[in-house]
Amino acid sequence: MKTQPTFAAAGREGCLEGPFAPSYFSQPGDSFLAPSPIVDSLVKERTAEMDTPLRKNPDLPLRNVRQNIVQSIRAYRVQDLQDAAGVLGNHFLYANLAHAQTKQDILDLIATQFIFPAHFGKNFDALYDCLTDPLHKAGPQPGFILVLDQIPTTTKFDKEVREQLLDSFRDAADYWAERKIAFRCFYSFL
Repeated sequence: MKTQPTFAAAGREGCLEGPFAPSYFSQPGDSFLAPSPIVDSLVKERTAEMDTPLRKNPDLPLRNVRQNIVQSIRAYRVQDLQDAAGVLGNHFLYANLAHAQTKQDILDLIATQFIFPAHFGKNFDALYDCLTDPLHKAGPQPGFILVLDQIPTTTKFDKEVREQLLDSFRDAADYWAERKIAFRCFYSFL
């Protein structure tokens, strides 16, 4: 004859007794969710997992901009980029180059506004060096957002020289990409 399971008496509603009773109930008042270190850790783990969003925060600034890039400022405002740097915990560097006419003027303004060391050599190789190695040696870096505002388009600062300038920043972006540090440089022309 088959034994039919019976339901528990008061204090154990819904629990099975008899041959189908779970072995983890040792006392008549025990319940399935009795506190234990294993149950507690599982509950905490599941709670933490459920609190983690499946998608990245849609309000995160620059979420659609690659981590290491040199690009036109386009639809971004300087203030928005500065605010994004604050939210992301990145360094923000800004250089207004509107009054520059030559390569030396550009390098002088960048060195002054980015606060480069006095030994800055005022050439594109020295620019790259100041954007990379000393900063890396200074310790962990959170990331960088740079703005080169109003790069001149004069005959003394022609397209070839402008591209050399931007190539220095592209090389710096590659340097930081290898170290998995964000380096975003935005520029505009006068």
